[in-house]
Amino acid sequence: MIYLNEKNIVEIGIDWEKLVDIIEKAVMCLGADDFAQPVKPYLRYRDLKNRIIAMPAFIGGEFNMAGIKWIASFPDNIKNGIPRAHSVVILNKAETGEPVGIIDTALLSILRTASVTGLMIRYFDKVRPLKNIHLGIIGWGPIGQYHLKMCTTLFGDRLAKISLYDLRKIDKSIIDFADKNKIVIADSWEDAYGDADVFITCTVSNASYIDKPPKKGSLQLNVSLRDYKTDIFDYVKDSIIVDDWEEVCREKTDIEMLHKEKGLQAKDTRSIIDVVVNHCMKHYAEDTPIIFNPMGMALFDIAVGAYYLEQAKKRNIGRQLR
Repeated sequence: MIYLNEKNIVEIGIDWEKLVDIIEKAVMCLGADDFAQPVKPYLRYRDLKNRIIAMPAFIGGEFNMAGIKWIASFPDNIKNGIPRAHSVVILNKAETGEPVGIIDTALLSILRTASVTGLMIRYFDKVRPLKNIHLGIIGWGPIGQYHLKMCTTLFGDRLAKISLYDLRKIDKSIIDFADKNKIVIADSWEDAYGDADVFITCTVSNASYIDKPPKKGSLQLNVSLRDYKTDIFDYVKDSIIVDDWEEVCREKTDIEMLHKEKGLQAKDTRSIIDVVVNHCMKHYAEDTPIIFNPMGMALFDIAVGAYYLEQAKKRNIGRQLR
Protein backbone atom coordinates (compact mmCIF):
# COMPACT_ATOMS: atom_id res chain seq x y z
CA MET A 1 0.00 0.00 0.00
CA ILE A 2 1.32 3.41 -1.01
CA TYR A 3 0.93 6.59 1.05
CA LEU A 4 0.87 9.90 -0.83
CA ASN A 5 0.74 13.42 0.59
CA GLU A 6 0.45 16.86 -0.99
CA LYS A 7 4.16 17.04 -1.75
CA ASN A 8 3.91 13.77 -3.68
CA ILE A 9 0.92 15.01 -5.72
CA VAL A 10 2.80 18.19 -6.62
CA GLU A 11 5.88 16.12 -7.54
CA ILE A 12 3.81 13.98 -9.91
CA GLY A 13 2.42 17.17 -11.40
CA ILE A 14 -0.89 18.79 -12.34
CA ASP A 15 -1.80 18.25 -15.98
CA TRP A 16 -5.18 19.95 -16.35
CA GLU A 17 -5.97 18.53 -19.78
CA LYS A 18 -5.23 15.03 -18.50
CA LEU A 19 -7.32 15.55 -15.36
CA VAL A 20 -10.28 16.79 -17.41
CA ASP A 21 -9.87 13.72 -19.63
CA ILE A 22 -10.06 11.53 -16.50
CA ILE A 23 -13.31 13.17 -15.39
CA GLU A 24 -14.69 12.75 -18.91
CA LYS A 25 -13.87 9.01 -18.86
CA ALA A 26 -15.45 8.74 -15.41
CA VAL A 27 -18.66 10.29 -16.75
CA MET A 28 -18.63 7.67 -19.50
CA CYS A 29 -18.62 5.04 -16.74
CA LEU A 30 -21.60 6.82 -15.20
CA GLY A 31 -23.40 6.72 -18.51
CA ALA A 32 -22.65 3.00 -18.88
CA ASP A 33 -23.89 2.33 -15.33
CA ASP A 34 -20.46 0.93 -14.49
CA PHE A 35 -20.27 2.43 -11.02
CA ALA A 36 -21.68 2.30 -7.51
CA GLN A 37 -22.11 5.38 -5.35
CA PRO A 38 -24.41 5.62 -2.33
CA VAL A 39 -25.64 9.02 -1.20
CA LYS A 40 -22.99 10.45 1.08
CA PRO A 41 -23.76 11.01 4.77
CA TYR A 42 -22.85 14.21 6.62
CA LEU A 43 -21.47 13.99 10.14
CA ARG A 44 -22.28 17.08 12.22
CA TYR A 45 -21.81 17.76 15.91
CA ARG A 46 -21.71 20.79 18.24
CA ASP A 47 -21.18 23.66 15.77
CA LEU A 48 -23.46 22.53 12.96
CA LYS A 49 -21.87 24.62 10.22
CA ASN A 50 -18.96 22.19 10.40
CA ARG A 51 -19.23 18.82 8.69
CA ILE A 52 -17.29 15.69 7.88
CA ILE A 53 -18.52 13.82 4.82
CA ALA A 54 -18.04 10.17 3.91
CA MET A 55 -17.91 9.63 0.15
CA PRO A 56 -17.64 5.96 -0.90
CA ALA A 57 -17.72 4.82 -4.52
CA PHE A 58 -16.71 2.22 -7.08
CA ILE A 59 -15.86 3.14 -10.66
CA GLY A 60 -15.30 0.60 -13.41
CA GLY A 61 -13.88 1.08 -16.89
CA GLU A 62 -10.15 1.56 -17.04
CA PHE A 63 -10.15 2.74 -13.41
CA ASN A 64 -11.65 -0.40 -11.83
CA MET A 65 -11.18 0.98 -8.33
CA ALA A 66 -13.23 1.32 -5.16
CA GLY A 67 -12.59 3.61 -2.24
CA ILE A 68 -13.77 6.37 0.01
CA LYS A 69 -13.03 10.04 0.57
CA TRP A 70 -13.36 11.31 4.14
CA ILE A 71 -13.43 15.10 3.97
CA ALA A 72 -13.85 17.64 6.75
CA SER A 73 -14.99 21.22 6.17
CA PHE A 74 -14.68 23.62 9.11
CA PRO A 75 -15.21 27.16 7.74
CA ASP A 76 -13.91 29.02 10.82
CA ASN A 77 -10.52 27.32 10.56
CA ILE A 78 -9.32 30.11 8.28
CA LYS A 79 -9.66 32.58 11.16
CA ASN A 80 -7.00 30.58 12.99
CA GLY A 81 -4.68 30.04 10.06
CA ILE A 82 -5.82 26.44 9.55
CA PRO A 83 -7.06 25.16 6.16
CA ARG A 84 -10.85 24.93 5.95
CA ALA A 85 -10.80 21.46 4.38
CA HIS A 86 -8.94 18.29 5.28
CA SER A 87 -9.29 15.17 3.19
CA VAL A 88 -8.08 11.57 3.04
CA VAL A 89 -8.83 9.16 0.19
CA ILE A 90 -8.45 5.40 0.64
CA LEU A 91 -8.30 3.28 -2.51
CA ASN A 92 -9.20 -0.43 -2.63
CA LYS A 93 -8.74 -3.10 -5.30
CA ALA A 94 -12.10 -3.65 -6.92
CA GLU A 95 -11.69 -7.44 -7.08
CA THR A 96 -10.52 -8.14 -3.52
CA GLY A 97 -11.15 -5.00 -1.47
CA GLU A 98 -7.48 -4.83 -0.49
CA PRO A 99 -6.40 -1.27 0.34
CA VAL A 100 -3.73 -0.20 -2.14
CA GLY A 101 -3.40 3.52 -1.52
CA ILE A 102 -3.91 6.33 0.97
CA ILE A 103 -3.84 9.88 -0.36
CA ASP A 104 -3.63 12.31 2.54
CA THR A 105 -4.21 15.80 1.17
CA ALA A 106 -7.11 18.11 0.42
CA LEU A 107 -5.30 18.98 -2.82
CA LEU A 108 -6.71 15.86 -4.48
CA SER A 109 -10.26 17.05 -3.74
CA ILE A 110 -9.42 20.52 -5.05
CA LEU A 111 -8.04 19.08 -8.28
CA ARG A 112 -11.11 16.92 -8.73
CA THR A 113 -13.43 19.89 -8.17
CA ALA A 114 -11.61 22.14 -10.64
CA SER A 115 -11.36 19.33 -13.20
CA VAL A 116 -15.13 18.76 -13.14
CA THR A 117 -15.52 22.48 -13.80
CA GLY A 118 -12.98 22.14 -16.59
CA LEU A 119 -15.05 19.40 -18.19
CA MET A 120 -18.12 21.64 -18.25
CA ILE A 121 -16.04 24.43 -19.78
CA ARG A 122 -14.75 22.01 -22.43
CA TYR A 123 -18.26 21.03 -23.52
CA PHE A 124 -19.57 24.60 -23.35
CA ASP A 125 -16.65 25.72 -25.52
CA LYS A 126 -17.53 23.07 -28.10
CA VAL A 127 -20.98 24.52 -28.76
CA ARG A 128 -20.24 28.17 -27.97
CA PRO A 129 -16.58 28.73 -28.95
CA LEU A 130 -15.17 31.29 -26.55
CA LYS A 131 -12.89 34.21 -27.42
CA ASN A 132 -11.92 37.44 -25.67
CA ILE A 133 -13.15 35.77 -22.51
CA HIS A 134 -14.13 37.65 -19.38
CA LEU A 135 -13.66 35.23 -16.49
CA GLY A 136 -15.19 36.02 -13.11
CA ILE A 137 -14.29 34.15 -9.91
CA ILE A 138 -15.63 34.95 -6.46
CA GLY A 139 -14.00 33.35 -3.45
CA TRP A 140 -10.20 33.33 -3.32
CA GLY A 141 -9.39 30.36 -1.14
CA PRO A 142 -7.63 27.27 -2.54
CA ILE A 143 -10.68 26.31 -4.65
CA GLY A 144 -10.78 29.72 -6.33
CA GLN A 145 -7.02 29.82 -6.83
CA TYR A 146 -6.88 26.39 -8.47
CA HIS A 147 -9.87 27.22 -10.65
CA LEU A 148 -7.88 30.16 -11.98
CA LYS A 149 -4.89 27.87 -12.67
CA MET A 150 -7.17 25.48 -14.52
CA CYS A 151 -8.88 28.22 -16.54
CA THR A 152 -5.63 29.89 -17.56
CA THR A 153 -4.45 26.53 -18.90
CA LEU A 154 -7.67 25.68 -20.77
CA PHE A 155 -8.29 29.19 -22.13
CA GLY A 156 -4.71 30.38 -22.67
CA ASP A 157 -4.46 33.58 -24.71
CA ARG A 158 -8.23 33.70 -25.19
CA LEU A 159 -8.55 35.22 -21.72
CA ALA A 160 -9.08 38.97 -22.08
CA LYS A 161 -10.04 39.84 -18.51
CA ILE A 162 -10.04 38.09 -15.14
CA SER A 163 -12.17 39.60 -12.38
CA LEU A 164 -11.57 38.29 -8.87
CA TYR A 165 -13.53 39.07 -5.72
CA ASP A 166 -13.31 37.97 -2.12
CA LEU A 167 -14.50 39.44 1.16
CA ARG A 168 -10.86 39.41 2.22
CA LYS A 169 -8.26 41.47 0.37
CA ILE A 170 -6.67 39.75 -2.63
CA ASP A 171 -2.98 40.51 -3.23
CA LYS A 172 -2.70 40.72 -7.00
CA SER A 173 1.10 40.77 -6.87
CA ILE A 174 1.40 37.17 -5.66
CA ILE A 175 -1.03 35.61 -8.14
CA ASP A 176 0.71 33.06 -10.33
CA PHE A 177 -0.23 34.45 -13.73
CA ALA A 178 2.15 35.99 -16.25
CA ASP A 179 -0.05 38.80 -17.60
CA LYS A 180 -1.27 40.51 -14.45
CA ASN A 181 -2.64 43.39 -16.52
CA LYS A 182 -5.57 41.13 -17.35
CA ILE A 183 -6.43 40.70 -13.66
CA VAL A 184 -8.88 43.06 -11.98
CA ILE A 185 -9.55 42.87 -8.26
CA ALA A 186 -13.24 43.66 -8.16
CA ASP A 187 -14.83 45.85 -5.50
CA SER A 188 -17.96 43.70 -5.32
CA TRP A 189 -19.35 40.40 -6.51
CA GLU A 190 -21.49 42.36 -8.97
CA ASP A 191 -18.38 43.72 -10.67
CA ALA A 192 -17.00 40.21 -11.15
CA TYR A 193 -20.36 38.78 -12.19
CA GLY A 194 -22.17 41.23 -14.43
CA ASP A 195 -20.16 40.93 -17.65
CA ALA A 196 -18.55 37.51 -17.11
CA ASP A 197 -18.70 35.01 -19.96
CA VAL A 198 -17.65 32.31 -17.49
CA PHE A 199 -18.47 32.90 -13.84
CA ILE A 200 -17.39 30.61 -10.99
CA THR A 201 -18.47 30.65 -7.35
CA CYS A 202 -15.78 29.34 -4.99
CA THR A 203 -16.97 30.79 -1.68
CA VAL A 204 -17.85 29.34 1.71
CA SER A 205 -21.08 31.32 1.82
CA ASN A 206 -23.96 29.83 3.79
CA ALA A 207 -26.49 32.42 2.59
CA SER A 208 -27.32 33.22 -1.04
CA TYR A 209 -26.92 36.78 -2.37
CA ILE A 210 -26.67 36.71 -6.19
CA ASP A 211 -29.98 38.16 -7.31
CA LYS A 212 -29.18 39.80 -10.65
CA PRO A 213 -29.59 38.24 -14.10
CA PRO A 214 -26.49 36.53 -15.48
CA LYS A 215 -24.93 37.69 -18.73
CA LYS A 216 -26.80 36.30 -21.73
CA GLY A 217 -25.15 33.22 -23.17
CA SER A 218 -22.79 32.85 -20.23
CA LEU A 219 -21.68 29.76 -18.33
CA GLN A 220 -22.43 29.94 -14.62
CA LEU A 221 -20.44 27.41 -12.57
CA ASN A 222 -22.03 27.26 -9.14
CA VAL A 223 -19.24 25.34 -7.44
CA SER A 224 -19.99 26.52 -3.91
CA LEU A 225 -23.74 25.92 -4.35
CA ARG A 226 -25.07 28.47 -1.87
CA ASP A 227 -24.62 31.78 -3.66
CA TYR A 228 -27.57 32.26 -6.04
CA LYS A 229 -30.93 33.49 -4.80
CA THR A 230 -34.04 31.97 -6.30
CA ASP A 231 -34.54 35.32 -8.10
CA ILE A 232 -32.40 34.00 -10.95
CA PHE A 233 -34.80 31.13 -11.70
CA ASP A 234 -36.58 32.82 -14.59
CA TYR A 235 -33.26 33.33 -16.39
CA VAL A 236 -31.98 29.74 -16.06
CA LYS A 237 -35.07 27.58 -15.48
CA ASP A 238 -34.63 25.79 -18.82
CA SER A 239 -30.84 25.38 -18.60
CA ILE A 240 -30.03 23.98 -15.16
CA ILE A 241 -27.46 21.18 -15.07
CA VAL A 242 -26.52 19.13 -12.00
CA ASP A 243 -24.02 16.36 -11.39
CA ASP A 244 -26.55 14.23 -9.51
CA TRP A 245 -30.05 15.38 -8.53
CA GLU A 246 -30.35 13.14 -5.48
CA GLU A 247 -27.09 14.46 -4.07
CA VAL A 248 -27.48 18.13 -4.89
CA CYS A 249 -31.12 18.69 -3.91
CA ARG A 250 -30.41 18.75 -0.16
CA GLU A 251 -28.28 20.45 2.49
CA LYS A 252 -29.79 23.88 1.71
CA THR A 253 -28.14 24.16 -1.68
CA ASP A 254 -29.38 26.61 -4.28
CA ILE A 255 -30.95 23.65 -6.09
CA GLU A 256 -32.88 22.61 -2.99
CA MET A 257 -34.09 26.19 -2.56
CA LEU A 258 -35.23 26.29 -6.18
CA HIS A 259 -36.99 22.98 -5.60
CA LYS A 260 -38.78 24.25 -2.50
CA GLU A 261 -39.54 27.80 -3.59
CA LYS A 262 -39.92 27.51 -7.37
CA GLY A 263 -41.01 23.90 -7.77
CA LEU A 264 -37.89 22.76 -9.63
CA GLN A 265 -37.95 19.00 -10.23
CA ALA A 266 -35.34 16.49 -11.37
CA LYS A 267 -37.06 16.26 -14.76
CA ASP A 268 -36.53 19.99 -15.25
CA THR A 269 -32.73 19.61 -15.07
CA ARG A 270 -30.03 17.89 -17.08
CA SER A 271 -27.16 15.88 -15.63
CA ILE A 272 -23.44 15.72 -16.28
CA ILE A 273 -24.19 12.52 -18.22
CA ASP A 274 -26.51 14.49 -20.49
CA VAL A 275 -23.68 16.95 -21.16
CA VAL A 276 -20.99 14.39 -22.02
CA VAL A 277 -22.94 11.44 -23.42
CA ASN A 278 -26.04 13.13 -24.85
CA HIS A 279 -24.47 16.51 -25.79
CA CYS A 280 -27.37 18.45 -24.32
CA MET A 281 -25.64 21.84 -24.40
CA LYS A 282 -26.15 22.14 -28.15
CA HIS A 283 -29.90 22.22 -27.61
CA TYR A 284 -29.89 25.45 -25.55
CA ALA A 285 -30.49 28.75 -27.34
CA GLU A 286 -27.21 30.65 -27.74
CA ASP A 287 -28.29 33.59 -25.59
CA THR A 288 -29.48 31.34 -22.73
CA PRO A 289 -27.18 31.34 -19.69
CA ILE A 290 -26.33 27.80 -18.54
CA ILE A 291 -25.81 27.04 -14.85
CA PHE A 292 -23.99 23.95 -13.55
CA ASN A 293 -24.47 22.86 -9.93
CA PRO A 294 -22.10 20.11 -8.71
CA MET A 295 -22.54 18.61 -5.24
CA GLY A 296 -19.38 16.57 -5.83
CA MET A 297 -19.31 12.91 -6.78
CA ALA A 298 -17.13 10.42 -4.94
CA LEU A 299 -16.41 8.40 -8.06
CA PHE A 300 -14.55 11.40 -9.51
CA ASP A 301 -12.29 11.43 -6.44
CA ILE A 302 -11.65 7.72 -6.84
CA ALA A 303 -10.86 8.18 -10.55
CA VAL A 304 -8.42 11.03 -9.93
CA GLY A 305 -6.94 9.15 -6.96
CA ALA A 306 -6.44 6.05 -9.12
CA TYR A 307 -4.56 8.17 -11.69
CA TYR A 308 -2.18 9.59 -9.08
CA LEU A 309 -1.66 6.17 -7.53
CA GLU A 310 -0.73 4.75 -10.94
CA GLN A 311 1.68 7.62 -11.59
CA ALA A 312 3.24 7.19 -8.15
CA LYS A 313 3.90 3.49 -8.84
CA LYS A 314 5.48 4.24 -12.23
CA ARG A 315 7.76 6.91 -10.78
CA ASN A 316 8.48 5.31 -7.41
CA ILE A 317 6.95 8.23 -5.53
CA GLY A 318 5.37 7.97 -2.09
CA ARG A 319 5.89 5.75 0.92
CA GLN A 320 5.32 2.02 0.97
CA LEU A 321 3.33 1.16 4.08
CA ARG A 322 3.36 -2.60 3.59
